[in-house]
Amino acid sequence: MDVTGIMSENVIIADASYLDKVAFDLTVNFERMLERRIQKADLCRWLDCVALDGGIEPGDNKIQVIFIYDGNGGQLDNFNPSNLEKDINGMAFKDNLGEFMMAAYPVAKDVTDMGRFFVETLKVTGDCKETKNIMVVADIEKYGNEVKEALGKIKHKEKTLFAMEPQTGSGFCQEILGYSLMNALGIRGDELK
Repeated sequence: MDVTGIMSENVIIADASYLDKVAFDLTVNFERMLERRIQKADLCRWLDCVALDGGIEPGDNKIQVIFIYDGNGGQLDNFNPSNLEKDINGMAFKDNLGEFMMAAYPVAKDVTDMGRFFVETLKVTGDCKETKNIMVVADIEKYGNEVKEALGKIKHKEKTLFAMEPQTGSGFCQEILGYSLMNALGIRGDELK
């Protein structure tokens, strides 16, 4: 099924609840390792890193960002800005990579669960004619097989899966999620000895 007119050429789909959990885990571990306080992750900086890792080059790009979250009140405790409903949903920013347009959608738990909602969002994005590049941050441990299967079925588009470790599967590129998060958390490579 081809869908027209609802997505941008570049789309980032992120499980916000999972993303926040990974940022928390990295913060705790690196504060102990580096013996210093780690700042909250800069959301805009993280999105820039994901876009670059996903193959977007500087220019006048349109990047649609879709955050999907569970019923935790829409809060990214380890990011700045942090409130998905008030600070992020419907907002945009522009930099040398283009314009990032952000939306946040809660999972209606009485209707579906995170895994199904995430995979359906991915499938609709894959069916959209305008979309050429899809970047995905999903909770691989909970519903990763379904995400990898859906990514493998999407044809004629660039697809990048961000995970904390290399994944099995084909039909998509892979990047390590921790690198972009470390950058957004202000952790420098020269600090790691």
